[in-house]
Amino acid sequence: MTSNTMPATQYKDPKKYLWLLSVIAPFAAPLGPIMYLYTGHTQWLWVFLAFFYLGLPVLDFVFGEDKQNPPEQAVPELENTTYYRVITYLLVPIITFGFLFNVVFLATHDLHWLHWLAVAITTGSLLGFGLNLGHEMGHKKRKLDKALALFTLSLGGYGHFSIEHNRGHHRDVATPEDPATSRMGEHIYEFMLREIPGAFKRAWRLESERLERTGKSRWNAGNEMLQAGAMTLVMYTALLALFGWPMVPVLAVVAFWGAFQLTSANYIEHYGLMRQKLPNGEYERCAPHHSWNSNHLVSNLVVFQLQRHSDHHANPARSYQSLRDFPELPSLPSGYFGMFLIAYVPPLWFAIMNPRLLEVAGKNVQKINIHPRKRARVIQRYSLAV
Repeated sequence: MTSNTMPATQYKDPKKYLWLLSVIAPFAAPLGPIMYLYTGHTQWLWVFLAFFYLGLPVLDFVFGEDKQNPPEQAVPELENTTYYRVITYLLVPIITFGFLFNVVFLATHDLHWLHWLAVAITTGSLLGFGLNLGHEMGHKKRKLDKALALFTLSLGGYGHFSIEHNRGHHRDVATPEDPATSRMGEHIYEFMLREIPGAFKRAWRLESERLERTGKSRWNAGNEMLQAGAMTLVMYTALLALFGWPMVPVLAVVAFWGAFQLTSANYIEHYGLMRQKLPNGEYERCAPHHSWNSNHLVSNLVVFQLQRHSDHHANPARSYQSLRDFPELPSLPSGYFGMFLIAYVPPLWFAIMNPRLLEVAGKNVQKINIHPRKRARVIQRYSLAV
């Protein structure tokens, strides 16, 4: 228990109903096109991007951080309260509706390319919320949670995520072996070219190994990657059959941007952090200080507290409502949406995050995961002792 833990006596979650923002906020994605159809004003097509990438960072700045933790005695009740699980279920139809409505809107309306791109990025960002939802439910043991996670991930053609994340990323995080951990000196566009194919290949290998251990072929119907791929194929084929070739660029751009949202999150979550190798050749256990954390209140309320990523990686079974802050964690200066914008401008990202990383690592090169091709340059620039 930390000094930020609230008393256990008759504990009531002060954010219990605020978690509904994680369900309500993503509805801004289809709201823009709906209001455009109603009013004819193209400004509505930008409402999602304006709110999440401009409004949320401002709100995070205004409302600041929330470092309060639920008391450990209250965690079992929090984990077993159906309300928190139902909230995640409610988001599934909202994301599904928003995705289908927006891609059909894009394929059937003649928009200026800039407005078209705004809606496509909005819809891809909505798939990013789906990936976050799949992340939350994919860690659960209930069959319903896992099935809904697989379906939600299949909307963007990213059904391999749960396999790669749970069995690969959580094992290799904050090591050079992890394609989903960014390295110091590696900008997000370099990282994307390593992370997206690397994650897919690792997921396929892990799922193949799982099936082979049970004496089954990797092409068996029990292969979760094939199941998700089949769902994506059926859905996308139906959309193409119904709406024709205009749907091709729509699905391509939307699916890419959805994947890039996961890449963006992975990029900022472990940038440059490094677990130490033990004498037996294995890496030390993942601890809270191997992830960048953010306690920014407003953005945490709309992403199921994903930004308390330090506790999630140290304790992956914990649900969003139970995640904790810890003292002296590597901390991001803004919530994820603000950090995404910073990451998209690499010189700005390096200027802000490299000094923070060096401070966290005590300028100890052994505690920094450095881009191999840029290692000498980084060591020289920051006067690091080898």
